[in-house]
Amino acid sequence: MSGSSSYPRPFENFGTAKLHQLTWEAEGVLRVSFKRGPVNSWVEPMWRELDAIFRHVATDTDVFAVVLSGEGRCFTAGLDLGSDSLGQVMEDAGPDVARRAFAMKRWVGEFQAAVSQMERCGKPVIAAVHNVAYGLGIDLLCAVDIRLAESTARFSVKEVDAGLAADIGTLQRLPKIVGNQSLVRELCFTAREFSAKEALDMGFLSQLVDGGRDAVLKAAIDMAKVVASKAPVALRGTKELLLHARDHTVQQGLDFTALWSASMLQSEDIPVAMAAVMQKQTPKFAKL
Repeated sequence: MSGSSSYPRPFENFGTAKLHQLTWEAEGVLRVSFKRGPVNSWVEPMWRELDAIFRHVATDTDVFAVVLSGEGRCFTAGLDLGSDSLGQVMEDAGPDVARRAFAMKRWVGEFQAAVSQMERCGKPVIAAVHNVAYGLGIDLLCAVDIRLAESTARFSVKEVDAGLAADIGTLQRLPKIVGNQSLVRELCFTAREFSAKEALDMGFLSQLVDGGRDAVLKAAIDMAKVVASKAPVALRGTKELLLHARDHTVQQGLDFTALWSASMLQSEDIPVAMAAVMQKQTPKFAKL
């Protein structure tokens, strides 16, 4: 990072983002905020930009942790139902059913991959939710690491009300996050709204914060500062091992961890961290 040490300040490593606001909130802490008023409804250029941002984050050694938020009235109201990107995809593919199907599958896969970039980027991602997170908002939240919400926030797996099954990750990730198949199916079949308190009780959120958007954003940034102070090799390893464990058996996870540790236990971060603990000092780690 270069320039003034004061925060917040613009994040200039990525270049120009049109539908997101990118801000350094502290050393190593990047905030990625949806910026498509009035309710951050999603169109194709928005998720393609999100994909590009998190592909950059994955290789940016200045970024240690990310806060995900929404500008304006809410976190996100979900997809912009007035957009017809998929219709254009089918039109471009022509009248043949098979070719339309291949084009649709490719488009949906690219959309899924864009949201999954937050999971794959290797950096911890903390979401700060205010007001509402509907539809695609749940897909996005399922792909981050930690979810905080202001206490009056509201949620909904909204897709069935638009005549479709959620297809960008909610149906795959939410059951594993919540661990209650009956409740997940109820939420997904009915599209009913659920409160921040219910989201906390079911295990979808880790914290509720009183005080609205500013308060939950501050809580997320403060948490990200703590995360960003940790050894980057340890952070990367913890995220990758947790993701592997989610999708594999216990023994497969242990075997993968043993292979990981065979190399990563040789990291210089370990003696740096131990020395800092012994000397009661703040460690300074090399970038990863």
